[in-house]
Amino acid sequence: MVLGILFSIQSVSAAEISREGEGEFTNGPQYTLAPELTRKPEVPQGELHHFVMKSEESKIYPGLNGAYSRDVYVYVPKQYVAGAAAPFMVIQDGKSFTNRVPVALDNLIFEHRIPVMLAVLIHHGGGDAQGSERGLEYDTVSDRYSNFIEQEVLPKIEKDYGVKFTTDPEGRATMGWSSGAACAFTMAWFHPELYHRVLSYSGTFVNQQSPLNPESPHGAWEYHEHFIPQSAAKPIRIWLQVGSRDLRFNEPESTYHNWPLANKRMAEVLKTKGYHYRFLLSLDAVHVDSRAVGETLPGAMEWLWRGYPLK
Repeated sequence: MVLGILFSIQSVSAAEISREGEGEFTNGPQYTLAPELTRKPEVPQGELHHFVMKSEESKIYPGLNGAYSRDVYVYVPKQYVAGAAAPFMVIQDGKSFTNRVPVALDNLIFEHRIPVMLAVLIHHGGGDAQGSERGLEYDTVSDRYSNFIEQEVLPKIEKDYGVKFTTDPEGRATMGWSSGAACAFTMAWFHPELYHRVLSYSGTFVNQQSPLNPESPHGAWEYHEHFIPQSAAKPIRIWLQVGSRDLRFNEPESTYHNWPLANKRMAEVLKTKGYHYRFLLSLDAVHVDSRAVGETLPGAMEWLWRGYPLK
């Protein structure tokens, strides 16, 4: 059992998720939906714009398996001043977050717990894991995806929706779950001059990369195996969560596919290298467990944006 080999960690309640500091914590096995994920009549609602990007529009991802289209959502809070450079989050698997992220952002911005920010909720190009467009985009350990966001996505949104994204890396965050979480970390790892904040649920820090890359033979497992330990610390602040019964939790390390072990190792090396990090083990939770996400998402966002000026 993975729990038997985890370092000493302390339990934390839902109310303490955002107030606690750095280190390793547990929550569960009973979960409560965070109140910030419920709409409140007194809270102004931001706009959620939607558009579709087609594969023929992209030079970076023209289509691994033929033509595809992806949904992109742009959250603009009511408090945003048109044309002002604003902090923002890029959220992978974006379509899956459209019910929760805008509500959380509305409430947290209204309560002055996070800055007034934009959000780009961008979906993948289809499929999953090896041999798919999603796998190519999210599991590849390189700067290809971050280049796609910087060169093809953000400029289009600024032009079409009259918003402006800050160039300050302290005001740029990236987020996701599963392979989208590994992708979020990859964006910051390869371009720390662009992104300083990462939020990861059930991160796929395992050997999922396809096609194979000789520079990272174990895929995202390389982050905790070699890359982080062997590199100078980068200015990345990261919130990590994994379920105790996450994918392949009983498999040995030699498979390079044990999700709880991979996230535990991420926490260990981040601690050793002096990163600002928070690791949460959700007891009896499975992969991207909706109960665990529902309890922790607002607090995780608040923790992630600590230190950024509130206006």
